[in-house]
Amino acid sequence: MSELLFDRSDDGVVLLTLNQPETRNAMSDAMTARWRAAMAELADDGDVRCVVVTGAGSAFSSGGDLAWIGERGTEAVPRLRDRMLAFYRSWLAVAELEVPTIAAVNGHAVGAGLCLALACDLVYAADDAKLLAPFTALGLHPGMAATYLLPRRAGARVAAEMLFTGQPLTGAQAAVKGLVNESFPKNDLMSEVLTVAARIARNAPIATRLTKVALNQEHQDLEAALRWESLAQPVTMVSADLVEGLAAHRERRMPKFTGS
Repeated sequence: MSELLFDRSDDGVVLLTLNQPETRNAMSDAMTARWRAAMAELADDGDVRCVVVTGAGSAFSSGGDLAWIGERGTEAVPRLRDRMLAFYRSWLAVAELEVPTIAAVNGHAVGAGLCLALACDLVYAADDAKLLAPFTALGLHPGMAATYLLPRRAGARVAAEMLFTGQPLTGAQAAVKGLVNESFPKNDLMSEVLTVAARIARNAPIATRLTKVALNQEHQDLEAALRWESLAQPVTMVSADLVEGLAAHRERRMPKFTGS
């Protein structure tokens, strides 16, 4: 059984499913290798318009393999640092993709699994999903950029509460606190997420990719934003997609963007 399922639709939406349900999709070495290869493939694929990540079975991901982590105590810190950096960078490569990414948190998202979800541009969760970061409860310092992603997504106070206590939030609670965009009944989650993905995929690829770059830059100030937009917007103004978009608007039809 493949540790990662890769499904592509005709509209350019790619669905990645973490596929080790018997371990609640723990991030094994084999799954990590498959994920790394998938990220490299997607980064080079100009036809991809949106990437959706979810988990098979009852969990999104239970995070790092605790048995593997427990065996590392005999290794020296410098070697462990190199191992962990490689692991983090492999999984967080999803944040480097030029196209929008969506996490569909169907069940437990724990530790590194939660960080994987938060590294996506949009996060939707099942109402009853459990999101938690139990690092300190296990005797671990947070990893996988948890101390960056949690406060960036939900603010310093929510991040501190989750990291200090290790207490879980349901998907519905996470939506109220701003940790996820929205929550849905579990049976509706994937249809709702794929509807969002399809809407993203219909939009102009060049404009969408440049918008993602702009959002990820976190402009230092208003002037920095204006300087970026005064360059990026003209790039789209000379594109064939703008011609198509304006024509479709005039003709009251759906545009057919080609990314040119």
